[in-house]
Amino acid sequence: MTRIAQEELTRNAFLGGRVQLWQPRRGYRAGVDPVFLAASVPARAGQTVLDLGCGAGAAALCLGARVGGLRLTGVELQPAYAELARRNAEENGQQMEVVCADLTDLPGELRHRSFDHVIANPPYFRAGAHTGARDAGRRVALGGATPLSEWIVVAARRLAPRGFLHMIQRAGRLPEMLAGCTGRLGSVEVLPLMARPGRAPELVILRARKGGRADFRLLPPVILHRGRQHLGDREDYTPEILAVQRDGAPMPWPSGRRE
Repeated sequence: MTRIAQEELTRNAFLGGRVQLWQPRRGYRAGVDPVFLAASVPARAGQTVLDLGCGAGAAALCLGARVGGLRLTGVELQPAYAELARRNAEENGQQMEVVCADLTDLPGELRHRSFDHVIANPPYFRAGAHTGARDAGRRVALGGATPLSEWIVVAARRLAPRGFLHMIQRAGRLPEMLAGCTGRLGSVEVLPLMARPGRAPELVILRARKGGRADFRLLPPVILHRGRQHLGDREDYTPEILAVQRDGAPMPWPSGRRE
């Protein structure tokens, strides 16, 4: 299937409406995670970005809305989602090349290119390690057959010297991510995302650099919500996270000179 019927789509607003995204009504739907991923990338106008497993384009298009003048490329395994990414890019007024391919078998032309940034929001579960979804697109998005280490191998190959990888993933899979970086990427930093004070982080954002030589840094967690528990039906994101979600602000990231 290369196209999802219009009646099976919804149009959802990201970054306070600056990005409008068509998504399957019942398939995999982007939430806040690709927004956080995009907000973590220190991209500059004129740089190149490769989004591995771009889905309908949420992360790349949110990054493109925050930083103008980027050259965006997405790789997506599922044809229907690749088609949505192309449509979403066009309707949001952004230039984004979308390649429908398995990231482990990229077309030759793409294998000869390098990028300043590679971003990825891989499936959070190993294939078969979670309750299966009825929708095929959601099933692939949640539980991928490609090992997490292979995502990092591909990212490292496509990065230009001194280029950055940013990846968001479940905290429980951090050991796999670090193992994948060993011998390939350096200056690794891990930013934990903590839902509320006192809770264990459920997600992490990994930043790594091709040719980086700095020591590993485990950064102080970013807290997403105010208070230790959810009080009713009102929104309770912290002001910093609200700025990321609504205004396209960068993710709070501790500064410091890194090589």
